[in-house]
Amino acid sequence: MTSDPDDAELIARSLHGDEDAFVEVVRRHEAAVGAYLARRAGRELAEDLLGEVWVAALASRATYDRAYPDAGPWLFGVAHNTLRRHWRSRPAEEPLANVTDMADMASGWDPWAAVDNRVDVESVLRHALALLRPQQREILTLVAWEDLTVADAGRAIGIPPGTARRFLHEARMALRNAPGMAALLTDHNTMKKAN
Repeated sequence: MTSDPDDAELIARSLHGDEDAFVEVVRRHEAAVGAYLARRAGRELAEDLLGEVWVAALASRATYDRAYPDAGPWLFGVAHNTLRRHWRSRPAEEPLANVTDMADMASGWDPWAAVDNRVDVESVLRHALALLRPQQREILTLVAWEDLTVADAGRAIGIPPGTARRFLHEARMALRNAPGMAALLTDHNTMKKAN
């Protein structure tokens, strides 16, 4: 019984001319990297950026450290850098994309109470996240939203694991102490107990 090759082996094969090997790496990680981009840039823009991520990853695959069998953190790093290039190239006055998809709501359901609550929660959370330093915010979201380990999140943005752990701790403390977060956490805990 043969086991599937890990990402490092597939990248090595792709460097030696096996075109399908890198396609397999993309297949393994496209959903997670696409979701990462969608959460940060909206669905429509994420589709365009995802293509840029794969082109950049293919072009830079020779630099991949094959000591790591999972290319996920490396690909999140490529996606992170792609997003940074995109945001830097955007005119300052261009509005952010609307990432709320109202079409997903069930028909016949009155969404306004839930929408009002969601807007309030998102506003408080967005404000609290905006107060974080960029690397703290990125480590926190990679760990919380992308399910990376702290070490892999650090690897994704090019910092040592100890620094990543410190940034995560600082981010959690800053969020806990951000204006409005205490009330939000209290409301959340009250709702959990009621259910």
